[in-house]
Amino acid sequence: MSDDDVAASRFLAYVLRHRPDAVGLTLAQGGWVDVPDLLAALAAHGRPLDRARLDRLVAGPGKVRFELVDGRVRAAQGHSVPVELGLPPLAPPDVLWHGTGDGSVEAILADGLVPGRRTQVHLSADPGTARDVGARHGRPVVLRVDAAGLHAAGGVFTCATNGVWLVDRVPARFLSRI
Repeated sequence: MSDDDVAASRFLAYVLRHRPDAVGLTLAQGGWVDVPDLLAALAAHGRPLDRARLDRLVAGPGKVRFELVDGRVRAAQGHSVPVELGLPPLAPPDVLWHGTGDGSVEAILADGLVPGRRTQVHLSADPGTARDVGARHGRPVVLRVDAAGLHAAGGVFTCATNGVWLVDRVPARFLSRI
């Protein structure tokens, strides 16, 4: 992916996850927006994008950030604006993983994982992915999440189409450092 495409993908994620109003959009139920409306709003705000490039960004290599279905697009997960993605509750694998920077570990182990600026906590299915996520926040630390235990205690899990597991919070008793 070119540097221009990376920048466009990040801006698209910003709009669809956090600030649709930055380009004059309102997200519909489920976080969806009609593609023609998105493209017109981006162009009107000096960020033109054509349909072919949007398709490349959605399908592009690397991090899967978006879903495109029936002429509508949305961020797969990671919202800071209230969005009900309509994902069904699922029994998670016994263990999930969370990557963070070393500066946050002590607070997380004391207080648990909370969404912060997002609407839900993001968990990875494997420690390698969690390590990659943690590396974006400093020296990476991977935390093991007793997902089976949290689920048995009433934690409700969903899984985004890109494989990111979502839960409202993870109390500290379900976390350990690896």
